[in-house]
Order: sequence, then structure tokens, then C-alpha cells
Amino acid sequence: MVSRKQLILEALARELESKPGHRITTAALAKAVGVSEATLYRHFTSKAQMFEELILFAEEAVFSRVNQILSEEQLGRVRCQKLMFLLLGFSELNPGITRVLLGEVLLGENEHLQIRVDQFFSRFETQLRQVLREAPLREGQGAPLGAEGGAQLLMSIIEGRLHRFLRSGFSFSPMTGWDAQWEQVSRSLFLLESI
Repeated sequence: MVSRKQLILEALARELESKPGHRITTAALAKAVGVSEATLYRHFTSKAQMFEELILFAEEAVFSRVNQILSEEQLGRVRCQKLMFLLLGFSELNPGITRVLLGEVLLGENEHLQIRVDQFFSRFETQLRQVLREAPLREGQGAPLGAEGGAQLLMSIIEGRLHRFLRSGFSFSPMTGWDAQWEQVSRSLFLLESI
């Protein structure tokens, strides 16, 4: 059985998805869940705590899979491809949480939330950087951009695609055209003639 707390978080994510560009009030959230605002506050001390729980969900979902990818795959190119696919796919499946991760709904909220989101993306970038740093050691091929430049490029691509997804009202998938684009990006990152 799903807990009331879980139902509240799911309703918040749905409200964030269905109303892009709009703030979600506790009154509107309570109505969506079918409870009083007082009931919301019995489970969460503030709306900021609800957002923090969504960030925690994203961290657990994404980084548990990151660890799995890193243990299953050895080639740097394949690792990066799967990590990129993971975050873009997570965003596509969780548009409401994407609004939180991009900070769009955090304006005017507790500054701590923006720090948590920054940590999420920094941690993901660190994973990409580590993969790019290890690739020459494992595979004997250097990357022209280096680990730092390559990780920055990949994060720019991710963040750009997520922002476009948000800006389109979630109609333009972050996965659109990704396979062909990844082929080009990976060629420049890993000095490949063909994939």
C-alpha cells in the first residue's frame, strides 16, 4: 500500500508536469491529493521539504543506475552514452521532477534546495569526468578535449536538452534525435573514425 506521503509527492510531481510555468500552492496540492493543507503539513513541514524529497528521489533513481552502468560497462564511450541516456530518459519520464532539477520551481524557495540541485548536477558531471579520465588508461586513446572539457561539453548538452524540454511545455522530448547526435559527439570525444 502506498503511503500518504508518497501520494502527496506523486501528486506534486503530476501538478508540476501538468502546469509548466506555474507555481504550485499548497492549497492546490492539497486539492489534487484530496486532503486538507493541515494534512500536508502533518507529513511535510514545508513545501521546501516536499521539493527536497523529489530531489532525493531523483538522486536515488539516477545514481543507483549510474553505479550499475559503471560496474557493467568497461568502454568509456559506452559508459558515457549510457549515462547520458539515463539522465535524458529520466527527465523524459519525470517532467515534473525536471522542473525541480532545473530550478524553475525553486525561485523564492529555500536557497538550500538550489544547492541540492547544483550538487546533483555536479555529482553527475564528476561521474562523466571520471569516465573520461579513465578511458585513455583503459582503452589507450586520448580525448582531444580532456576529461574536464569533455564532461563540461556533455553537461552542456544535457542541460540544454532539459531546458528545451521544459521550454516546450514537455512536448519536445530530450531524446529526439539523440542517437544520431551522440554518434557525432562521441566521435569528437573519443577520436573515433566510425562507431
